[in-house]
Amino acid sequence: MLMAKILSNLNQLPMKCGEIFGQVRQMSRVKTRHTHPRPVWAKKNRERHDQELTADNQDFVKQVILDKYGPPAVTESTGMPFISPLKEIIKPRGEWTSRSIRTGLIARKIGIYPMWDKDGNRYLTTLLQVVDNHVVKYLTPEQCRQNYGPRFGNLGVMIVGAESVDPQRFTKEYCGLFRESGLMPKIKLTRFQITPEAALPPGTPLYATHFQVGQHVDIVGKTIDRGFQGVMKRWGFHGMPATHGVTKSHRRGGNTGGGGEKGRIWPGTKLPGHMGAQQIVVRAFKIVRINTKFNIIYVKGPNIPGETNSFVSIRDTKIPTYPKPISSPFPTYYPGEATQPLPDDIFDSTMHNYEEPTILYEDKR
Repeated sequence: MLMAKILSNLNQLPMKCGEIFGQVRQMSRVKTRHTHPRPVWAKKNRERHDQELTADNQDFVKQVILDKYGPPAVTESTGMPFISPLKEIIKPRGEWTSRSIRTGLIARKIGIYPMWDKDGNRYLTTLLQVVDNHVVKYLTPEQCRQNYGPRFGNLGVMIVGAESVDPQRFTKEYCGLFRESGLMPKIKLTRFQITPEAALPPGTPLYATHFQVGQHVDIVGKTIDRGFQGVMKRWGFHGMPATHGVTKSHRRGGNTGGGGEKGRIWPGTKLPGHMGAQQIVVRAFKIVRINTKFNIIYVKGPNIPGETNSFVSIRDTKIPTYPKPISSPFPTYYPGEATQPLPDDIFDSTMHNYEEPTILYEDKR
């Protein structure tokens, strides 16, 4: 009778062990790697069905797109954003403060190039081409709190797109993101946190002269995907000895824990696994040259994350030891307001200009 009563009481209890014993098993929160980020925008790519269109109809559609939006940007172009002559660009002006945060740019990493300073020292620079950047949308701080929660605080979000392409490549939902700005769909979209006084209207073009030579910037990029690697390449382990009794363990990691309560693999232990393909931020890189003809920014240093022809995001540095340049265009650079045309190349004062002579002769007579 006692056993039957116990069994009847157990049948009325919830069947989940976590609810019976008050335990909830969760995965370790030490792992910060996310190879596949969560989708932020609408579904992008679609399946093409060109069988129903004749060659004449396809040419007609391409001509309509060209007349309405202009030519699509390609990697071999100058990188300058297309501006429709019928579009009126509103130029708002906010007052700059020491706490102002401007929008950033999207660029392609196109290679590494050597440069010399005026003392003859050689430096490697990374070329970042700002390809067809436009403002797609601006979200106010109230809209950010409604959509994303309180994590952005009193900052708004500026959505910037780069490199226009044929809208037939994308879905209707993704093309709807660009309806307000009147732009062609962009390959790359990026969010930048800004202060409300630095907001720009949708459709505003952005140029490489948004920054100035001599200032420092932070660059966000995705590292090169190395695949599954061992501890020696992934973490720089020394490895086991080559001889003296070591057998088939030359490149292994060795012991990974102790005994007793520590007899397990602790979260965060350096082990073999996937290397690369992770978004990182490198900070305080100096701009030493800007090419205004092809919209190229020369950044001092070769260690910019990402493969050649990959996208990176550039923004004003957040390191407090590098002050924000007061003379930078705020909220951005407008070519129509320039009093005189800019030169094709703008060099930093410490770097050698290739148009200047390398040797100076003094007349001592």
